[in-house]
Amino acid sequence: MLRIRHAAQRGHFNHGWLDTFHTFSFSEYYDPAHTQFRALRVMNEDRVAPGQGFGMHGHRDMEILTFVLSGELQHQDSLGNGEVLRPDEVQQMTAGSGIRHSEFNPSTTDEVHLYQVWLLPERAGLQPSYAQKKFDAAGRENRWQIAASRDGREGSLVIHQDATISRAALAAGKSLDYALDPQRHAWLQILAGDVVVAGNQLHAGDGVAVSEEAAIVIQASSDSDLLLFDLA
Repeated sequence: MLRIRHAAQRGHFNHGWLDTFHTFSFSEYYDPAHTQFRALRVMNEDRVAPGQGFGMHGHRDMEILTFVLSGELQHQDSLGNGEVLRPDEVQQMTAGSGIRHSEFNPSTTDEVHLYQVWLLPERAGLQPSYAQKKFDAAGRENRWQIAASRDGREGSLVIHQDATISRAALAAGKSLDYALDPQRHAWLQILAGDVVVAGNQLHAGDGVAVSEEAAIVIQASSDSDLLLFDLA
């Protein structure tokens, strides 16, 4: 069973300095039919103007992953971390019992385009932590590259939830499948490009919830960037 969440159906706010789309209910946007999918709670696509960003603010009891598609994002947090996140890098933050951080576009000329994802943790009150890692772009060419997992396999970042997050760069005309345990679920997010899934044309910003399926087969109509969540 597939349920498509088209990009245009998402919540959208343009604050001038921030152009943001919310796949699930977030902040001022609330849609009772789209509050989360399994442990996947937030899927935000943000474009932050040069020299702008989010001031210091707090989170708790959430696993947070950030993927920069273009530009750079400056991170500071209450644990003492200060890093710049760039394309091909993934940032993982366990908010746990409480963490504060800021996110800022340090460029004076270029916007930063990013996806930020939140997953509910396996339990509340975890020790807050932060990690950031660069992944070889060649490792996801026409194949899945694990970015985050519960056990940190294949060099992925560790998250505190029964979930595996994989990314793929699929060239136009290529196809890629993902075997899925019928007892599990998946969410496919199209970060860029155009693909066909089970006869459905999907475009950048679209998402697909998958349940009770043995596999997902993706055919790229153009060069595409994909993010897939394997969820309990």
